[in-house]
Amino acid sequence: MPKNTARAIAANSLGLLMALGTACQAMAQTATSMAPIDQYLMDRTAEIALARSAAPASISGDADVQVLGRHGFETAVKGKNGFVCLVERSWTSAPDPDFWNPRVRTPMCYNAAAVRSFLPRNMKRTDLILAGRTKAQTDETIAAAVDKNELPAMEPAAMCYMLSKQGYGGESIAHWPPHLMFYYSQTDPAIWGAGLPDSPVLAGGHPREHLTEFVVVVRRWSDGTEDR
Repeated sequence: MPKNTARAIAANSLGLLMALGTACQAMAQTATSMAPIDQYLMDRTAEIALARSAAPASISGDADVQVLGRHGFETAVKGKNGFVCLVERSWTSAPDPDFWNPRVRTPMCYNAAAVRSFLPRNMKRTDLILAGRTKAQTDETIAAAVDKNELPAMEPAAMCYMLSKQGYGGESIAHWPPHLMFYYSQTDPAIWGAGLPDSPVLAGGHPREHLTEFVVVVRRWSDGTEDR
């Protein structure tokens, strides 16, 4: 499965979800360089609202909210429950063909364990991209940092909510069903029965980062309405 594919779940059936690894690359038009930074930025108030839409208000209402600035993500709202909500951009949350797509907006809400262990990877990736690194250079730097323990291994129970109706995953994966993501350090997907016939669990692997991501599709969006 290509890098970042499992982070951008989009189709409204499990059959399409399982095909993301190959179908998305065939459908998308690949950009080769970063667009001007202004195209990735949002109105601050709109970005806060979109970030909070990643999880139910009972969670996101008390979460930290981060927004993207010209030099990286910064805290816009200080919360009190340990969660962090933000709108990720293409270089951390889209399939490879949409890596530079400035239209990608992916609301995520991480729990405290993921904030400490998974989110630092995406923050570092963002800093590298904004500093002018290529995708290949960024991937290599992140993998090396994991190997040297400069970035942490996944903590038990690290997960995030992706329940926003409003996100946009790119030309290849415009929309995704509501789902949860769980992060493990290089784990055999078989322990969850991921990808087996009729299993509701999918898995993506990132061997260079010693990372396994599990995806569980759920029925309701963050506003409580049912996904149809």
